[in-house]
Amino acid sequence: MAELHKQVADWQVVNEHHLTRQFKFPDFKQALAFVNRVGELAEEQGHHPDILLAWGKAEITLWTHKIDGLTESDFIMAAKIDRLIVE
Repeated sequence: MAELHKQVADWQVVNEHHLTRQFKFPDFKQALAFVNRVGELAEEQGHHPDILLAWGKAEITLWTHKIDGLTESDFIMAAKIDRLIVE
């Protein structure tokens, strides 16, 4: 798990159970646009994170519900979400 975490170092591993990251934006509109991109990706991948949207920020939490913990696919999804920030 440590090797996978190195590839998404901005994400926090919490209790070896889930990944979380907060993304900051200058306003609500840009945060919402990002959340919508995450939602589209989630539907494409069949991997649905918990998303908290607020003014100027979005917090994403990932884990695999089927095993109630982390799998490689969570780290892959985190990396894909990271790529959405630069689009």
